[in-house]
Amino acid sequence: QGSVDCPNLEFEYGDADGHGAELAELYSYTEEPELSTNRRCFEEDFHAQVQGRRWLELDGAQQKAYVMRLLDGLEVVNRDKRLKVARAILYLAQGVFGDCDNEGDVLHWSRHNSFLLYRLGTFTAFLELLNMEIDNSQACSSALRKPAISLADSTELRVLLSVMYLMVENIRVEQEPDPPEWKTCRETFRMELSFPVHTEEPFALLLFTMVTKFCSGHAPHFPMKKVLLLLWKVLLFTLGGFEALQAMKVKKREELGLPPLPEDSIQVMRSMRAASPPTYSIELMEQQQQKRGHRSRRPLMKQDSLDMYNERDPFKNDEAGVDEEENDDMDSGIEGELDLMERDAILPAMPAQRPPIERVSFPKGLPWAPKVRQKDIEHFLEASRNKFIGFTLGQDTETLIGLPRPIHESVKTLKQHKYVSISDVQIKNEEELEKCPMSLGEEEVQETPCEILYRAMLYNLPQYMIALLKILLAAAPTSKAKTDSINILADVLPEEMPITVLQSMKLGIDVNRHKEIIVKSISALLLLLLKHFKLNHIYQFEYVSQHLVFANCIPLILKFFNQNIMSYITAKNSISVLDYPHCTVYDLPELTAESLEAGDNNQFCWRNLFSCINLLRILNKLTKWKHSRTMMLVVFKSAPILKRALKVKQAMMQLYVLKLLKIQTKYLGRQWRKSNMKTMSAIYQKVRHRMNDDWAYGNDIDARPWDFQAEECTLRANIEAFNSRRYDKPQDSEFAPVDNCLQSVLGQRLELPEDFHFSYELWLEREVFSQPIRWEELLHYQ
Repeated sequence: QGSVDCPNLEFEYGDADGHGAELAELYSYTEEPELSTNRRCFEEDFHAQVQGRRWLELDGAQQKAYVMRLLDGLEVVNRDKRLKVARAILYLAQGVFGDCDNEGDVLHWSRHNSFLLYRLGTFTAFLELLNMEIDNSQACSSALRKPAISLADSTELRVLLSVMYLMVENIRVEQEPDPPEWKTCRETFRMELSFPVHTEEPFALLLFTMVTKFCSGHAPHFPMKKVLLLLWKVLLFTLGGFEALQAMKVKKREELGLPPLPEDSIQVMRSMRAASPPTYSIELMEQQQQKRGHRSRRPLMKQDSLDMYNERDPFKNDEAGVDEEENDDMDSGIEGELDLMERDAILPAMPAQRPPIERVSFPKGLPWAPKVRQKDIEHFLEASRNKFIGFTLGQDTETLIGLPRPIHESVKTLKQHKYVSISDVQIKNEEELEKCPMSLGEEEVQETPCEILYRAMLYNLPQYMIALLKILLAAAPTSKAKTDSINILADVLPEEMPITVLQSMKLGIDVNRHKEIIVKSISALLLLLLKHFKLNHIYQFEYVSQHLVFANCIPLILKFFNQNIMSYITAKNSISVLDYPHCTVYDLPELTAESLEAGDNNQFCWRNLFSCINLLRILNKLTKWKHSRTMMLVVFKSAPILKRALKVKQAMMQLYVLKLLKIQTKYLGRQWRKSNMKTMSAIYQKVRHRMNDDWAYGNDIDARPWDFQAEECTLRANIEAFNSRRYDKPQDSEFAPVDNCLQSVLGQRLELPEDFHFSYELWLEREVFSQPIRWEELLHYQ
């Protein structure tokens, strides 16, 4: 039934949606009348300067001269004149749509003008104006006094942020026919945003500050959607997207002398297929019937099913040679429809029954190479030595004396698949630097954009994380409107509220779309931060993770998924005829309640599926190898919520749901595992195997409940030690050199107040002559 309801979703995950869609999401539908205002501001000024010609007809030099004149207009004191000029510049960045005939032309001229504006220093000019607007206390106080905030309260900020967003997004996106000077321009802009000039903060930090100021209630008129979209795109541009991250990871492993990655995870996920979602009550009934039918031959069956999987183990030697017939059998089972017992009964007859279908050939066996940690080898040897010899040798993984031959073979196999991560190396280096701070000296820290951003964010990082999660909570569809929650609709609500039913429907769609875009940008930027910080240094990642966990990120994400996730992913909260750039070049057809209700004919909503995958990836990042956090998943009863999310037939989303189910399976009890065999076999087929990880049973060495608190505390102590060692530069450190020379100490020039010499004699009398010298205190002083 589930597979009939939800067909396979043809969704390609990436850094962002298509270029046009990303630009369209910048504007609310209520902002649409402002497009013609921008055009009017530009044309009034342009026709006064350039008689009888269009922007597209000017050559490069004339366009430059006109933009320079516009930028001079930003220097005027009069606020209204300045806004008119800013609107004219925004019209240029929007692609002079009044002169264009189709959407492609608008996007082309938007890119062309963005590069032109950047080369002439527009971004820097707008950055100064943005700083002025942020500090504009008059706008803040008038917004605070109003009972209801609307679009009109954030006009200047929205114009400035729109220009900056269009420039960042147009310059960030690479396209085939880009001329060489544009490529140079792109790199210069990236450097400018990443490495602040004149010891200022990076641009992303200014946007983070805007987010915290908004959440604290001091600036309720800030257009939060635009700020978050710009912040996400700035991070994506300066730090790099997922493919850049993968390349950086490969390079870093080479530098550290680690073996290459067993596979490219992006490619593996793209080639995966979705499994049919497990059904609910029907599944239980089927299994009960099967138990009755199969009870007599259960012991044999268990062994058979294990053999069946072993035949297809791709990491055994190739002598076994699995033939094509068997491989096809496995593919037909990959759908997750058949559990082990069903398969065992049906498998022998399957080749005869199957009609000849044209199918793509999939790789044999499982999609991921298994990984083994050093800790896993140590645990295995500890258990083996206790069993066969009666004592252990700590972390020694080389001495195998006294252990039987099969154990030797097992250790050999484990070592073949041993995986050392970059994080392991960083943790080891950190331990050595903590132990020997003097002999190892100062650590060389590479000045990457990521490092600079972390250093800038460090001291206010908890506030930034809390603010982002507050906004995410307010934008989640499951959130109830509370009086104390923050108002994120300031930049979508019009001054006059709708009167007709049609206007109300349009505003309702706009508000829902607005919330979806906020969720999309927050989920994407949090994932980017976590991934980049993890690659830069594991403790930077752990610091961000810990503050997200302390700010209740885990229950928040679970609350988000505790809804009808299929209806969220297929939501039609967009009116394509009102989207930019379509609405700028075509006449608007008459909107009716029916056409609004019908929505577009897309199979799913790209941004919502993107948000769901991002939130699942964040949840995975927070809980991986953390038993205390895994227990939070169990305590918050995440299993049924996650299992419902498997209804979405999209391979990548299913993979991250299955990963989250896998880590908590051992705590869910035998009954849960028995009644969820389809989910269990889907985990087996899709999630990476960790050798001797008994995820499907319950015998975990690490799962000692009394260690959970200690685990978080140890991690916190390690993070604090890292941050203070690398970023606190105390002047009075016990290792700092001391000046023992009397001459130089007495000869130091001290900064004294200007009026000091007037009261100098009085000071001497009070502080020196009238005070008895207690020499014995010198002896007792520590």
